[in-house]
Amino acid sequence: MERTPPDRCRVLESYQDGVTAIRALAEGVGDWDVPTPCADWRLIDLAGHLRCVAENFLEYLQDAPDSRLATLFAQESATAVLIRQQARQNATELAVLPPEPGPDRIMSFGVSAGAYADLMPDMWDRTHLIYRGTKYTVGDHAGAACVEWHLHAWDMARAVGAHYRPRDPDLLVSAWHWGVPHLPLEPGDAWEAVLRSSGRSPRWPEPDDRPGRPRARRAARQTPSGRPGRARR
Repeated sequence: MERTPPDRCRVLESYQDGVTAIRALAEGVGDWDVPTPCADWRLIDLAGHLRCVAENFLEYLQDAPDSRLATLFAQESATAVLIRQQARQNATELAVLPPEPGPDRIMSFGVSAGAYADLMPDMWDRTHLIYRGTKYTVGDHAGAACVEWHLHAWDMARAVGAHYRPRDPDLLVSAWHWGVPHLPLEPGDAWEAVLRSSGRSPRWPEPDDRPGRPRARRAARQTPSGRPGRARR
């Protein structure tokens, strides 16, 4: 799986599935202030993050192979450094977003994500970035976008008490290896491996997540965009 790039048609379908799932889940949200599996984020914060990441992905695509992301990965920094830099960028961008309703943020997400989907097929084989001597294409990064959207669709679903599992979790395993080369993937069931590798508990919220209960320490991992998933403190 690691050596075989994800199938193009499956990536394109999974990408659209993830965007569609996020928009559909947003339509059913009654309270945007509920907590999410993303550490310290309410649902309104997650909606803002989705808007920022979709806008960034579109920028990276349009600027490839000379994007801000490509410049960051070309430094061949340690994984922990990449994680910190991307996390700082996410926090800064979210902090300066205007105060706007959740549906507005999701609408902006849909516009940028749709523009990305329109552009990427014709740019599929273009170099997106080079990391530690290996070239990763626009198609490879499209896989990372699939992982991002499906992870956050799961976050949204869990925040409102619903369940979510993508149609093609095996595709996300291959997409992780090629689209998120700086982060390892845990073994096991395809979807649960993606959840755990991003720092999420497949059973969130667990009994020890309830207010007032002490939490065991667990190291946070990251989504492809650099945002920690669930971190127990």
